[in-house]
Order: sequence, then C-alpha cells, then structure tokens
Amino acid sequence: MPSAPIVLDAGGVAASGVRTPRGPRFASLPPLSLYIHIPWCVRKCPYCDFNSHELRAALPEREYVDALIADLEQLLPRIWGRGVYTIFFGGGTPSLFSPRALDTVLQAVRARVRLDAAAEITLEANPGTVDTAHFEGYRAAGVNRLSIGVQSFDDAKLNALGRIHGAAQARRAIELAQRHFPNVNVDIMYALPDQTLANALVDIETAIAFGPAHISAYHLTIEPNTLFHRTPPPLPDGDAAAEMQDAIEACLGEAGYEHYETSAFARAGFRCAHNLNYWRFGDYVGIGAGAHGKISFPDRIVREVKYKNPRQYMARAAQGAIREAHEVSARDLPFEFMLNALRLTEGIALQLYEERTGLPLTSVLAALDAAERDGLIERDHRLLRPSARGRRFLNDLLQRFLPQSGA
Repeated sequence: MPSAPIVLDAGGVAASGVRTPRGPRFASLPPLSLYIHIPWCVRKCPYCDFNSHELRAALPEREYVDALIADLEQLLPRIWGRGVYTIFFGGGTPSLFSPRALDTVLQAVRARVRLDAAAEITLEANPGTVDTAHFEGYRAAGVNRLSIGVQSFDDAKLNALGRIHGAAQARRAIELAQRHFPNVNVDIMYALPDQTLANALVDIETAIAFGPAHISAYHLTIEPNTLFHRTPPPLPDGDAAAEMQDAIEACLGEAGYEHYETSAFARAGFRCAHNLNYWRFGDYVGIGAGAHGKISFPDRIVREVKYKNPRQYMARAAQGAIREAHEVSARDLPFEFMLNALRLTEGIALQLYEERTGLPLTSVLAALDAAERDGLIERDHRLLRPSARGRRFLNDLLQRFLPQSGA
C-alpha cells in the first residue's frame, strides 16, 4: 500500500471520505478456513502469476507432506481452540499429489484442529493429471468438492493458453468427477487470444450442458511477471470482452445459476463456502509454499506469507516458514474489507463491516454516501451491495475506500 500522507479535515476524515480509525476491537472472531498450497505444475501456463513451479524432477511428495504438517503445528498457537469449517487445496496443481498424500495431510489436520463435521473440502484438479483411481482416492480421503481447471473446450484456445490437456480430456474429467463428487466446479475463462463471442458462448454452453453444481467464469487478465505480459497475445478489445461477459452472465442466469460473486455462479445450495469466507472478510490460515493467511486477534488483524520457494519452504517448515508477517493498520482495513465484500452481487449486511474490521461504520460513512450519490452502490439500513454500475466499474468503486485517495 503506498505511504502517501492522508489529508484530514477537521473531523479526522481523509480526503477520500474514509475516516481515520483508532484501531480494531473485536467482540468475537470470524469463521476460520484452511488453505493448503501445492506449488508444482507439469508446465507453467503463460498467463499464471500464482506461486507455481514446473516439475523438473521427481515430485518430493513425502518431504512436502511432512513440511505441511510441521507448518500446521507451528501455527496452532495462533488459532488454538478455533474451529475450521472449510479446507481448500490450491496450486499449482494439487492433483499431482497422490490420494494417499492428501489423506495423510487431512488426517493430520483432523488430529490437530477442530474440523467441522460438515466441512467443505475442495481440491483443484487439472484434467490432464487425473483418472478414475485418483478421483476415488481423493473422495475416500474426505475431499467433497472438486474444482476442475477446464478453461476452454476449444483445443486451439487450450493450446494458446499453454494447457497440458485437450478438450476431450476436459470432458472426460468432468464426467469422472461427477461420478464421485457431490459438488463439482468447472473453471472457464473468456476473452482468450483470438476468441470471438460465438467461441465464448460455445465454451459456457458446453460447461452448462454437464450440469455442474458450480461454474466459475473468469476474464483472462494479463498479469505482471508472466509470459503473456512479456509477449502479449492478440486479445479481444474491451468492448468485445464486455459483450462476452454480458452474454455469459445471461446464459448462466437462464440456466438457473445464481450469480453470487463477480466470477462465480452456483446452483442453489452450492455456493463455495471457502471463497465466501474470503469475500466476507473471514479468517484463514495458509500452509504450503507461498501460502497467505489472515488471522484476527481481539485487538488486531495479522497477515502472514510463507516462503515461496518450495525447497526453502520445506527446509524451514519445522522452525517456522513465515517469510513476512504484518499487522493490518486500522487505516487500511476499510479498503481491505470492501475489496472482498463488494465482489458479492447480493452485498453484505452492514453490521458485518463492524464485526469483521472491529471499526465503527462511521469510519466509511462519507465514502459510502459519495459512492451512493454516484450510483455505484445501493443500500438501506441493513444491506450494502454494489449496483449494476458498481459491478461494471468495480475498481472505481473500490478506490473510494483507499486511505490515500485524493491526498
């Protein structure tokens, strides 16, 4: 966060309209989730800016599992007595790990934390790395939600994205997953290289035809430190991408999917509980190379990041793998909360702001008033949600809550 000075008026309100708060105080702590990062991939995709590493030698599965368990033990004092109600294996490509490895990790989690009996346990899977035996093993280990990184059903588009699977493998992976898991998510990307509106609709209609419980539809964005950033592919322009987004949202709505978050669509009862906890500014702890965490204490919120390099992470896990930890300043909390909450189409209860930040609503009242005048949000005495305009211009809306805005 830039450290530009905040200009205050006589009432202690920043030029952005965000009142400079005194510091959080929590009557109760939010729900807690666990994120587990598996950092290896068969091949690094040219658009990916996650902490993922191409597997150039034998997978150090046992060594990494031992490190995950040691990492978990190191963080126990910071979450002692708190229950965990969702787990998410992300990557990288978690489906490179064997069912036995995941079972060992989940048994270690159950032995060390109070895991909710109905916990949502998600595993990300690449269609090019799974088969029937893997799915059966993951389900037996306790995974009850599978997220499949399909991205497209067009072989040419998959090749342009650097994916290791083809369209036939994607279809087969979805069919196999639905035999074993009660809750399957399919990831689809749009605004791909040389993609037309017709191409994008074929992808989303193909995904819908499988009837998965959840579909995530993401706009391809070019991130720094990626191959696509260094060598940009021919992408649809902004107007074409917006047309794709509108058409995809309409198509999913007509098929009965609830558009509950910017890129997330679910059948009734199948919203992703783990991601909802992020968007509602809940707490989460992360284990694994480069994993992030957010932990609330009675008088502060702390963010943590683990060492990113897998070898360095494994070497340090038993002694503590935290590369960076910092307390979130009270002046940054309004933006951090809104950055998540305003992604939710239906919005949030206003009282959640006070519950999750530990700050009074007056700390953002001026910014909310201005955003409402500009048609970016809708609210009453209970609820706050982005308007259709606010969802389309989400970055403009979020900037209203930056502490240095207008300074």
